[in-house]
Amino acid sequence: MVRVVRATLKELENAVTALRDGELVAFPTETVYGLGANAQNPAAVRRIFELKERPPDHPVIVHLDNPKYLHRWAREVPEAAQKLAARFWPGPLTMVLPRSENVHDVVTGGQDTVAIRVPSHPMAQQLLTAFGGGIAAPSANRFGHVSPTTPRHVADDLEDAVDLILDGGACDIGIESTIVAFTTDAPMLLRPGGIGADAIAAVLGQQPLAADATAPRASGTLASHYATRTPAQLVAPDALRAELAQLADRDERIAVLARTAAPPDDFDGVWRDAPHDAHAYARALYANLRVLDNSGVDAILVEQVPDDHAWDAVRDRLARATAGVDDDRD
Repeated sequence: MVRVVRATLKELENAVTALRDGELVAFPTETVYGLGANAQNPAAVRRIFELKERPPDHPVIVHLDNPKYLHRWAREVPEAAQKLAARFWPGPLTMVLPRSENVHDVVTGGQDTVAIRVPSHPMAQQLLTAFGGGIAAPSANRFGHVSPTTPRHVADDLEDAVDLILDGGACDIGIESTIVAFTTDAPMLLRPGGIGADAIAAVLGQQPLAADATAPRASGTLASHYATRTPAQLVAPDALRAELAQLADRDERIAVLARTAAPPDDFDGVWRDAPHDAHAYARALYANLRVLDNSGVDAILVEQVPDDHAWDAVRDRLARATAGVDDDRD
C-alpha cells in the first residue's frame, strides 16, 4: 500500500533516498501535486511516463530549489528570463529555455528546450534542498485526467504505483503554473496559470506573445486535458436551465458546477456551488470536478466563468477539460 506521510525530517530523508534510488515520490507544490523523479536519471523519468501513460514527446518540468542553479540546466538565460526569475521565483512560473547538454531527452520530449520552475511550497522546498538536484515532475495523476490538489487525489489516481506521497495538505493555488517560453525574440505565453499575463508584462515592459505553431511542446497544452471521465460541457449561465431540461428529457442524471446560478426547484441531480472569486474558484476547481466525476452521474455541466483576464487560467483549464476527447489523458 502506498505510504502517505507528513514531511518529518526522517520522511524527507526517506524521500531523498527513494529519489536517489530511482524511485518515484509524489510531493506538493503551491499549484498541484507533482510526481517526482531524479531529473538526471533517465530510467527513473521514464517510469513517470510509463505510470502516467504519458506520450514520450510530452516534456516534463524540472523543479529546482533556487534560481541560482538555473545555469546547470539552461545553456542561456535571456535578460527577460532573469527578470521574471527575480520577480516570481519561488512561485507558480515555469520558463522554457534552451537546454544544457547534460539534460536528457526523456525530460525534454526530444526538444532542444527544457522547462524549469522553482516552487514556493515549503515542503517542496525542503525536499528539493535536501535532494540537492533537479526533480522532474509532471502532475501526479493519469495523463489527461483532472490534476491532483490533495494527497488523496494522488492515491486515488496512482494507487500503489507510486512509492511515497508527501502530504502537504491542499494546494494553495490549485491550478498549474504559468509557462513562458524564451525560444523567439520575444517571450511567448504557452499556458496561463497562477501568474497572469499582465503581471508578466509589468515586469518585462511588453505583453508576452500568444502561442503559435512555432511554440515548443509544453505540459498541459493539449486540446483535451484536465478532463473528467464523465462527459462534461460548458454552458452559459442563461442557458443552464434549458440544458438541464433537455438532459432530463433524455432521463440522464446530471451534475452541475455553478458559480452564479441556483438549482431549479425540481432538480434531482448533484449541484456544487463554486466560489465567485477567480483565485478561490481556481483553488477549488479540481477538487470540485473530482467530486462531480465520482458522483455517478451521466453528464457534468459547468457554468461558464467571466471572460476578463483574472479568469484566463480557469477558462483555459475548463476549455481543455470539456474538449470531449477521451484519449489524450495529465
